[in-house]
Amino acid sequence: MQIFPRSLNKLPLVVAGGAGFGLVAVVFLIWYYFSPWFTQVGYAPKQPVPYSHRLHVGELGLDCRYCHVNVERAPLAMVPPTETCMNCHQLVKTDSQELQPIRDSWQTGKPMEWARIHKLPDYVYFDHSVHVTGGVGCASCHGRIDQMERVRMEKPLSMGWCLECHRDVKEKQGDSAFIRPVSEMTNMAFVHTDHVDPPRKLNPPENCAGCHR
Repeated sequence: MQIFPRSLNKLPLVVAGGAGFGLVAVVFLIWYYFSPWFTQVGYAPKQPVPYSHRLHVGELGLDCRYCHVNVERAPLAMVPPTETCMNCHQLVKTDSQELQPIRDSWQTGKPMEWARIHKLPDYVYFDHSVHVTGGVGCASCHGRIDQMERVRMEKPLSMGWCLECHRDVKEKQGDSAFIRPVSEMTNMAFVHTDHVDPPRKLNPPENCAGCHR
């Protein structure tokens, strides 16, 4: 007399299939939830003053270089000092409570302590000036800043993400979707629709020493 039903003959196949599916699911979960796309993208810390890029850049048309003055000539774009803010706010919204920390910084000489959002590890070398003068626009890495009430991390800034751009530029040069005329560097709404002559010959590194020094 048969003790177990014939349907149990399929059990090894079901177990094997379930194990395979489970392995794929675990790999996917680790690949995504431990990647910068999950751990970094969307990061938007609260700042000591609720500075709105949507207002200043999107509506008022303030150029990125007015505040980030070093972006074309130095590795760091530079966070604007209190003096830059007070160029306008000595006359504009002088009684705003939200701007009181700016006025306090102005009076005491103590720098504002802004929360840094885009930060690479210490072992990574990145030069803003090389990218900007090579035709890489601000929005390519930072997203549509002009539409953000509070700035957030838009791209993962991971090694794989950087290499994706480097390889595209090396292969396509003027037809790369990441390259634009330098005159359009701060144009957040720029759309790549045609061939763009790079301002100089581009040869972005793909070897370790290019970014890890």
